Amino acid sequence: MRSSLTMVGTLWAFLSLVTAVTSSTSYFLPYWLFGSQLGKPVSFSTFRRCNYPVRGEGHSLIMVEECGRYASFNAIPSLAWQMCTVVTGAGCALLLLVALAAVLGCCMEELISRMMGRCMGAAQFVGGLLISSGCALYPLGWNSPEIMQTCGNVSNQFQLGTCRLGWAYYCAGGGAAAAMLICTWLSCFAGRNPKPVILVESIMKNTNSYAMELDHCLKP
Repeated sequence: MRSSLTMVGTLWAFLSLVTAVTSSTSYFLPYWLFGSQLGKPVSFSTFRRCNYPVRGEGHSLIMVEECGRYASFNAIPSLAWQMCTVVTGAGCALLLLVALAAVLGCCMEELISRMMGRCMGAAQFVGGLLISSGCALYPLGWNSPEIMQTCGNVSNQFQLGTCRLGWAYYCAGGGAAAAMLICTWLSCFAGRNPKPVILVESIMKNTNSYAMELDHCLKP
């Protein structure tokens, strides 16, 4: 089985898959922000949360210890986090599409040319940029009441209060940076240049096909 990628291209495909999976997994895991509420640990992502308060008997608050996403898009605590959810999700989807095409290029001949590889690298740069923008928007939502209750009521935009950033936030940002810097650069050398012999054979084949069709049409 011949590949349409060079040796550098094979490395690019592997790193593309790693960065896409890392960023996408981090996007879905609710471990971007850690805090505490009512003596219980609480964690958030952009659209998911682990452990949340509900009113029990006698109108007292109790903590439900489970993870889940917000009931609706509008239930996400702040506009900044809503924007972060959309932007980061779009970036992850773009990285996953490029990674899938890159992996297929390892198994299929003539799928990815030198120019196609560079175009895919440009798409990776855009995907990484979108995820990075989402990470930059995330601190703008730390002043919402829900987050302030978890962070000692002293958090604000770009001020964590008693909370701390989680490992998933760093993994999402690190995957985006690797996609923008490393994968984009490697993509410039990923695809093989088309061989002149293959080009000539393709042109001759098309020419013969057109000639046969024309001859068929001209016959009485």
